[in-house]
Amino acid sequence: MKILIGRERELSVLDAMFTSEKSEFVAVSGRRRVGKTFLIRSAFQNKITFQITGLANASLSQQLSNFHLTLSRHNPKTDFTHPGDWLNAFSQLSSYLESQPGRKIVFIDELPWFDTRNSRFIQGLEHFWNSWASARNDILLIVCGSATSWMINKLINDKGGLHNRVTKKIKLLPFNLFECEKYLQSRKIALDRYQIIQIYMAFGGIPFYWDQLEPGLSATQNLQNICFSETGLLRTEFSNLYRSLFNNHERHVSIIKALAKKSKGLTREEIIAQSGLANAGSTTRLINELEESGFIRKYTPFGKILRNSLFQLVDFYTHFYLKFIEGTQPMDNNTWINAIDTPKYRAWSGYAYEQVCMYHLPQVKHALGISGVFATISSWRSNVADPGTQIDLIIDRRDQVINLCEIKFSINPVTITKKYASELRNQIGAFKQETQTRKSVFLTMITTFGLTHNMHANLINNQLTMDDLFKPE
Repeated sequence: MKILIGRERELSVLDAMFTSEKSEFVAVSGRRRVGKTFLIRSAFQNKITFQITGLANASLSQQLSNFHLTLSRHNPKTDFTHPGDWLNAFSQLSSYLESQPGRKIVFIDELPWFDTRNSRFIQGLEHFWNSWASARNDILLIVCGSATSWMINKLINDKGGLHNRVTKKIKLLPFNLFECEKYLQSRKIALDRYQIIQIYMAFGGIPFYWDQLEPGLSATQNLQNICFSETGLLRTEFSNLYRSLFNNHERHVSIIKALAKKSKGLTREEIIAQSGLANAGSTTRLINELEESGFIRKYTPFGKILRNSLFQLVDFYTHFYLKFIEGTQPMDNNTWINAIDTPKYRAWSGYAYEQVCMYHLPQVKHALGISGVFATISSWRSNVADPGTQIDLIIDRRDQVINLCEIKFSINPVTITKKYASELRNQIGAFKQETQTRKSVFLTMITTFGLTHNMHANLINNQLTMDDLFKPE
């Protein structure tokens, strides 16, 4: 039996909702395969009074039949009539719940799938909550959905009858490295941290993806099987992923593919130019949905103003798919093995490890001893010096210090040569001159296996390794 790894904060929230003295309406969102259903079932196990899952691509009639069969299975002693609409269906659910003792948990999974065209499902749900459940003190309604655009626009930000009715929102995030390592240990999969990071760079911390790993195989072998073999889950996951999350997903994908071509990101105007989408509010909504879902992030480069913000692709699997999987044939059993140590691989691994560090900023700050210090995160590219002069990660701290982070992914300790040391000094000099900062500047190196100790290593003020990223938050 699978055990729940991590999720302590989410479990604490759910426990508080269960022990509340009033009815609660909890919305759990998160991308496909992140473990929303498993979290709820693990948290409450046999305490759930009524549980139902929407049917994908089903008609109103099929959804109502699903509801009728599920309600009949929960209470076989009552002969429920087949509901003709959602008002009737939720009225039957209310009658069933009234007959049950104690606090009653209603779990509706894949909620957006119930909202078929002209179904008036939202009106039925509104009436159930507003006229019945919210007036009681013994109902815990939990709804889940992977279709992010629906969850945001129709539920969380609803302007109609469900406006401000959700009493608690839970956004379930992917695992961090600490949780991935614990998960592998629970499955008796023995991979070292370097291999764990290689896998993380390919598909992030999505628990269902990690569930595909096989004991006894290396990271390279597992990635070959999962991502490149004919039956590999992640070979065909890309189109299924975006289709399941967004309506008219082709427009979201056009934004994603535009961003995939520029590692440091694009402005809104550049996205429009490269994706061919309209310069309208509809495109802004698409960008916001991708950001809310965790596929892209918005950031302002150091020293720039908000209108110069960039949008950057940060979803590990999406980037890996577009870089290596798309267009490949499953007949080659060595696609990934042959890609390793190529210029394309080195460019990808450097960027992906940078994103791993970005995702683990709490761990980076803890390792620097500044967990309690407010800081803003950005990057920087010189406008004057060599166009290649850039800083991967800048931590601008309120205690008048700036950490300029140089991030290197390598199978060996990094050696700072005389030439490299000169480049680093030039980077620092260009940054200070162009930004005119008055803060102290600390050069910080984040590597996999640390630095080779030589005379040039003294240039580094702070040194972090991949082990620092495996700490709990």
